Amino acid sequence: MTTVARPPKAKPATKPATMAQALGRALRDSMAEDPAVHVMGEDVGTLGGVFRITDGLAKEFGEDRCTDTPLAEAGILGAAVGMAMYGLRPVVEMQFDAFAYPAFEQLISHVARMRNRTRGALPLPITVRIPYGGGIGGVEHHSDSSEAYYMATPGLTVVTPATVADAYGLLRQSIASDDPVVFLEPKRLYWAKDSWNPEAPEDVLPIGRAVVRRPGTSATLLTYGPSVPVCLEAAEAARGEGWDLEVVDLRSLVPFDDATVAASVRRTGRAVVVHESGGFGGPGGEIAARVTERCFHHLEAPVLRVAGFDIPYPPPMLERHHLPGVDRVLDAVARLQWDQ
Repeated sequence: MTTVARPPKAKPATKPATMAQALGRALRDSMAEDPAVHVMGEDVGTLGGVFRITDGLAKEFGEDRCTDTPLAEAGILGAAVGMAMYGLRPVVEMQFDAFAYPAFEQLISHVARMRNRTRGALPLPITVRIPYGGGIGGVEHHSDSSEAYYMATPGLTVVTPATVADAYGLLRQSIASDDPVVFLEPKRLYWAKDSWNPEAPEDVLPIGRAVVRRPGTSATLLTYGPSVPVCLEAAEAARGEGWDLEVVDLRSLVPFDDATVAASVRRTGRAVVVHESGGFGGPGGEIAARVTERCFHHLEAPVLRVAGFDIPYPPPMLERHHLPGVDRVLDAVARLQWDQ
């Protein structure tokens, strides 16, 4: 019997896509797959969202499943709590980072506590999408990095993508989760492009896992969201100084991947945490403490932080000074006591 060799299957074609497109596709695929998924928020319907993430969803699925809400964030999230209690999976858009603050009481008092309050009987599968961070020339209340508030709230999962593939994969996982997720979307990366096949997206690590975006041996840059491209650029620039920097994208702030982070720092012996949020009371303090606890005998220098300044977000003309950039990252690396 003659065996005829089958031609190899063609690899799925990839094409450039933006993070905004990947997020929109994740919402569409989740809604198509599960009729319990409802999208709601200010201007998400007819307009398609301020950043056009939800463009076309109301037309495809109807206004009952992609719903424009009043300008009342506490009411939006409060309604989502009731919807989730009755078996739906609401996806709430808060439009801008600081616009979410009026809904904070609902998030803290009910969303984060309901599973524990009911001894596991009543989970709340709510995804709260929050565009966050600077770099777009936005004014106050449009450029906050508020992740520390959510990280400090037991009961919430907190994730933030830095790549097109993660934007799709992490949002799909968040919507499918039976626990509430705060999904932080870096606004400055909405239009960042990468090769991606929406018909067959590449496998994405699960929530709770960090990933090494660039291997290195000299020091580890621990970062997430909008600061990942900054750190990758800094790592390339550092080659001119003879430094080989490893870049770890945390992806998930809660739960936190201690294993991947500690393994990296133990290899390099030095670490710098980089984020846009303010330094005092910011995520970097918690991350540095966890690294120190697990890697103390491997550290050649203290864990340093590069962060936004401890001020309300500045006017657009000053944000380039406020946000961590390549020079500030390299300055921190230079302080890692290379002569000892």
